Amino acid sequence: MDHRLNASTPPEITMQDIQPNPAGTADTAFDAHGIAPVPAASRDSTPWEQFWIWAGANIAPINWVLGALGVTLGLSLVETLLVIFLGNLVGCAVFGLFNVMGHRTGVNQMLLARAAFGRRGAAVPGVIQGLLAMGWVGVNTWVVLDLVLAVLTRMGVQGGMGLKYLVAGAIMALQLGLAVYGFRAIRTFEKYTVPVTVVVMLVMTVVALAHADVDWTRASATGPGDKITAVTQLLTAIGIGWGVSWLPYSADYSRFVRPRSSGRSVFWATALGTYVPTVWLAALGAALASAGDSGDPSGLVIQAFGALALPVLLLLMHGPVATNILNLYSCSLAALTVGIGVARWKLTLIAGVIASVVLVVFIQAGSFAHAFDNWMASILVWISPWGGIMLIDFFVKHRGAPDVAALYDDTATSPYGRVNTRALVSLALGVLAGWSWQFGLVPAMQGPIARLLGNTDFSWLSGGLVAGGLYYLLCCRSPRPVTAVPFRATEEVVDAGSV
Repeated sequence: MDHRLNASTPPEITMQDIQPNPAGTADTAFDAHGIAPVPAASRDSTPWEQFWIWAGANIAPINWVLGALGVTLGLSLVETLLVIFLGNLVGCAVFGLFNVMGHRTGVNQMLLARAAFGRRGAAVPGVIQGLLAMGWVGVNTWVVLDLVLAVLTRMGVQGGMGLKYLVAGAIMALQLGLAVYGFRAIRTFEKYTVPVTVVVMLVMTVVALAHADVDWTRASATGPGDKITAVTQLLTAIGIGWGVSWLPYSADYSRFVRPRSSGRSVFWATALGTYVPTVWLAALGAALASAGDSGDPSGLVIQAFGALALPVLLLLMHGPVATNILNLYSCSLAALTVGIGVARWKLTLIAGVIASVVLVVFIQAGSFAHAFDNWMASILVWISPWGGIMLIDFFVKHRGAPDVAALYDDTATSPYGRVNTRALVSLALGVLAGWSWQFGLVPAMQGPIARLLGNTDFSWLSGGLVAGGLYYLLCCRSPRPVTAVPFRATEEVVDAGSV
């Protein structure tokens, strides 16, 4: 049967589309979907549920630390807040566009890269994303571990490194259980836990600001050069860079949104789901830093909340766990995209084991802030170029409607080809351009342009522009491989290892 069908405009969104699923649906059924397009019958998520998924993933104490970074770099609180508010407008808007890709096609994000990089060439970004997703699990579990140990200390429980590893194992087991079960378990977890966490955030914000002596104007960076340097580094860490860091995950979840929901509703739900909690917590962290409070997640809570610290710590452990279940789930999809013929849930377990090794590295690191800065810089160097290529390929070359069925064609017959060398060259040169304007804490992550221009960091911009621009020049002026039409949501493509 010919899968290349005529495009059709989805009907206008209705109230049923934006409301949570009615009671009685199989919200927590095991998710057997791999990387085949999600059929219409299984696409029962709403934009509202997507909002909660991404809000839950970004209600994370690490955003306090990153928000405080602006004050640490020498900016005033007012300047820090402007960078956080305006920078995330850009980063989260781009993230919303990537979610539209998944909604239009019913396909996960890494598999969509086959249209740009070729049937086998897409394995390159797939491998990178799989490895980095496992690394993120280690990073976020460290934050949860720090919070749990702080709670136990306040309860009088001491156990040294043995206790630390025992707690880390328990946290990893919880995260793996949800991720192995799949999208529906993730959706249900976020839908019922995030609203409660938001209430705690409201109380937390009021209590913290009531006891903090916020200084709005004090700044140690007084010269224009120092301020520009601080602004660029803050944009990379928690401004534009934060939304960009989520791009490889987006379509993995928006592919489950009902086909009849409008693309506009998907864009706003996912963009705001990321923007609101990120800006909220980063702004709170900056405000407390201006008052001289600790930037460490557990230390900040204990200093700011006193007797309320215990319940706040317990509930805010939710954030990193919510992030990690997305990382583990998306890691397994990236592995399937590469061509590993193992069931998705088994790949999720393997990812959890490797992520545990990364966690041990962070536990042994002398400075978490130092290690995290290097980590954040390293992921943006590849995500920005890859993201630039994907935006041009999807919205310019294929005009927002690639041939989804062709993504699964055999390498010998795929109109996308086996390997798109020009796309890989664009990616490589984009990564080089990103590194050249990157300023990390270690010399190897300090590019020549960054050092030449006063330790500024525009890695996300230089990488994305160079890779996207080159891809347009090299690939978009050649004949298009196939007529760009969508895939019929009721038909399925089965890949080995996709379930």
